[in-house]
Amino acid sequence: MDNLIWKKSTRSSPNGGHCIEVSVTHASRVLVRDSKTQSDSALCVSMASWQAFVRRIRTQH
Repeated sequence: MDNLIWKKSTRSSPNGGHCIEVSVTHASRVLVRDSKTQSDSALCVSMASWQAFVRRIRTQH
């Protein structure tokens, strides 16, 4: 997982906080990890599941 590009939300504070990072793999999977413990394992979900999750979050705010 060293060559993945991880992205953190633009709403994350610069000094840490409760943040996640995501990376899209070549197999259209989305990896999700805790930004504070980057060396721990990441959760892998399908692109469709991730998009449904993001849509759900956006409709609640």
